Amino acid sequence: MATREVTTGIGRLGWIQIDTPDPERLAAFWTVVLGVEIEGRLGSPPQFVNLHKQYPDAPYVSFQRVPEPKVVKNRVHMDIVVDDVELATSRIVELGGRRRRPDADFNEYGYCWRTMADPEGNEFCLIYKCT
Repeated sequence: MATREVTTGIGRLGWIQIDTPDPERLAAFWTVVLGVEIEGRLGSPPQFVNLHKQYPDAPYVSFQRVPEPKVVKNRVHMDIVVDDVELATSRIVELGGRRRRPDADFNEYGYCWRTMADPEGNEFCLIYKCT
C-alpha cells in the first residue's frame, strides 16, 4: 500500500454554517447543547449568529439566515460526544429537539450513537461509550 505524504492543507476549517430562517432560535438551542455562549451577531436583524469556540482550535459554529426552511435530509451533520446519553437526550428534548429513531441506537465500529434532530429538524448524533 502506498503511503501518502501529510502536508499542510489548502486551508483550515474555520466555520460550520447552519442555514435557518431563525438564527437566534437555533443558536439558543445549540448554546445549551454545546455549553457555549453566543459570541456575536452580524446584521440587523441578525443574518449570522456565531457561537464561541469550544476550544481554541475548534471551528466556529454559525447560524445563517435563509428564507426557506429545511426540506430534505441534511448531508452533513455534527456528532456530539456525551457522557450520559439518556441525560443528554432528555435535555435536548426539553429544549425542543427530538429523537429521530426512538426505537434504535447504533453500535458499530466501536462507537455507539443516537440520532437526534434540533428544533428545525437538522439531524445530529450523540456519540457515547458503548456498555
